Amino acid sequence: MQQEIRFATFNAFNLAPPGVRCYDNLEPCTPEEYEAKLDWTAHQLDLLNADVIGFQEIFSQAALKQVLARTRRYRDAAHLGFDPDPEAPRLTPSVALVSRLPLAGPARPMKMFPDSVSMPPGSRDPDRFTRAPLHVEVELRPGIVIDVVVVHLKSRRPDYRSSDTGEDPNLYALACLRSLIRRGTEATALRVLLTDMARDKQRPRIVLGDFNDVSDSVTTEIVLGEGAPLGERMFDAARLHCHQDNQRNVGFSIVHDSRHSTIDHILVSQEFNPVLPQAIGEVVDVVYLNDHLNLGLPEASDHGQVLARIRLYPHAGSFGGGLD
Repeated sequence: MQQEIRFATFNAFNLAPPGVRCYDNLEPCTPEEYEAKLDWTAHQLDLLNADVIGFQEIFSQAALKQVLARTRRYRDAAHLGFDPDPEAPRLTPSVALVSRLPLAGPARPMKMFPDSVSMPPGSRDPDRFTRAPLHVEVELRPGIVIDVVVVHLKSRRPDYRSSDTGEDPNLYALACLRSLIRRGTEATALRVLLTDMARDKQRPRIVLGDFNDVSDSVTTEIVLGEGAPLGERMFDAARLHCHQDNQRNVGFSIVHDSRHSTIDHILVSQEFNPVLPQAIGEVVDVVYLNDHLNLGLPEASDHGQVLARIRLYPHAGSFGGGLD
C-alpha cells in the first residue's frame, strides 16, 4: 500500500493554443513557441512525479491534455477542469487538477461567493471569484477520501478603471487597492467555504494554489483560518515539514524585480499535522522546482512548482462520504 503521497501546485503561465491572445498587452504565442512550452511543461511534470497536481493559468484544457500526452507519468491520469466562459466579457484563465489517485466524485467549480461575503458596492462581479476554485474528492487509500481544492486568488496587478493610467501615482495606488480588496474578499470567501467543508464533511482537506501573496500575509492567513478551531484551520505545509532549516532554506516560487518570494502554497488540514491527535500522516518534505526562474527560459513558467511529500501512517483511519 502506498505510504507516501505527493501533492504539487503548478502555475502553467498562460497555457493557451497558438494565436490566442490571453491579455491585451501580451502577444499570442507562435506555433513554435507553443511546441516548446508543451515540451517544457511535460518535462517538468515528469520531474515533479506528484500524485495530485493543481494547475493555474489554464486558458485551454485541451492544451493541458496535450501536455499530459507528452509526459511519461501522466498519460493515464485523471484530468479535471473547465474552460473559461466563452461568453464572458474578457478571457480569464481557469484552474485544473490532474490525479493519479482514484477520484471519489466529479469535479465541482466553486464560482460564487458564500452569501455572507461580497465585494464593496460598485465592484465588478461582486458575488463571485475571478477564477473559480475547483473542488475534487480524492481517495488517498481505501477508506480515506479527502477534499482537494485548487485555487488562484486575485493577482497584485493594478485593477484600473477604463480611463485610468499608471502614469498617475494616485490612480495607480487606487488600482492596487482594488486588487488587494478583491484578493482579500476572495480569501475570505475561500475561508468560509473551507469552514463549511470542514463542518459538513469532517475529513482531511488540502488546498493547492497560487495565492498571489506570501504565507504570513493577511490574505493567506485568512485562508489558513488563524484563530479558528483546530478542526477548521489549515496549515502551511512548508512550515510543517520535518527537514526545515531556516539557515539554508532557499524555497521560493517567483522572482519579481529581483526579489525572491513564495506565493504558491500547499495548505493541509489538521490530519497532516503530526503534533495534533487527529493526524493520519505528516509532511516530510517540501521541494521547490525553481531553477528555471534564474535561467530565463522563454518556454518556462514564471513560477516555480511546489511539491509536498506526505507520509501516511499505517494505522490511518477512514474518512469517506460523497459530494453534496
